[in-house]
Amino acid sequence: MRRAFTAAIGCASIAAAAVAGAEPPAGAAACSGCHAASPQVTTPVPRLAGRDRAEIVRAMQEFRSGARAGTVMDRIARGFTDAEIQAIAAWYAAQR
Repeated sequence: MRRAFTAAIGCASIAAAAVAGAEPPAGAAACSGCHAASPQVTTPVPRLAGRDRAEIVRAMQEFRSGARAGTVMDRIARGFTDAEIQAIAAWYAAQR
């Protein structure tokens, strides 16, 4: 059991490393117009790199549905499919 758990953790780490090193998925590059990539940049807009994947997905879905108010994010989020949101969230979550 422990060996299977360790193997699963190892596979997840390899997958995260592959996503982190991969090119950003379609749509992710547009995020950097408002969401700073560098931790040295001070901005009221939250940094996405390293955030929890589920948190990013939830926020995008809430913006898209209108459950979360936004100045432009509600309109931006409507342009993404669920699959695109998942891919963008996974990529940003893997970034450091």
